[in-house]
Amino acid sequence: MTSVSHKTSSSESPFRKLKITEMGRISVEQFREAEKLPLVVVLDGVRSLYNVGSVFRSGDAFRVSEVVLCGITATPPNAEIHKTALGAEDSVAWRHFSDTMEAVRVLREEGYTLLAVEQCEGSVMLQDFQPQRSKKYAVVLGNEVKGVRQDVVDACSGCLEIPQFGTKHSLNVSVTAGIVIWHFAQRLM
Repeated sequence: MTSVSHKTSSSESPFRKLKITEMGRISVEQFREAEKLPLVVVLDGVRSLYNVGSVFRSGDAFRVSEVVLCGITATPPNAEIHKTALGAEDSVAWRHFSDTMEAVRVLREEGYTLLAVEQCEGSVMLQDFQPQRSKKYAVVLGNEVKGVRQDVVDACSGCLEIPQFGTKHSLNVSVTAGIVIWHFAQRLM
């Protein structure tokens, strides 16, 4: 087990927080031109605009290819999306489909392997899934109450599941998105 050392004197901390100007972040224009993670995040009827904004922000952090908004999922520009996206809705490409099944059909035609993130019979635990560098992936995340629609699950090539050990049966959709995006990023970037 790794131990964490704590500051015991009044000297300057070796863990000075970086200023934004020291972080070397790229501009929106540079982001649009930069190589992207071969991952699209599909939101299937996500109600909360704050969740949508949070998914954009995580998508920006790891340069996902696109966020696909489906059904009742709100689209930018929107003040509530912006509140959590903090401008990531301007850097990350997005498009909207009135129906998630149409998005699934189009993404499949574009060469994406579609995976629902859902608790299903036969799902693969996220830590056991190894994405292949030669493929493009689209992960479908569902509504905060009902999850990914069954017809959408049926149309996907497989299901990924995040193991959980507490009393609740689900995670917030934006938290799920962050975990799944990180899983792909650490293996493909």
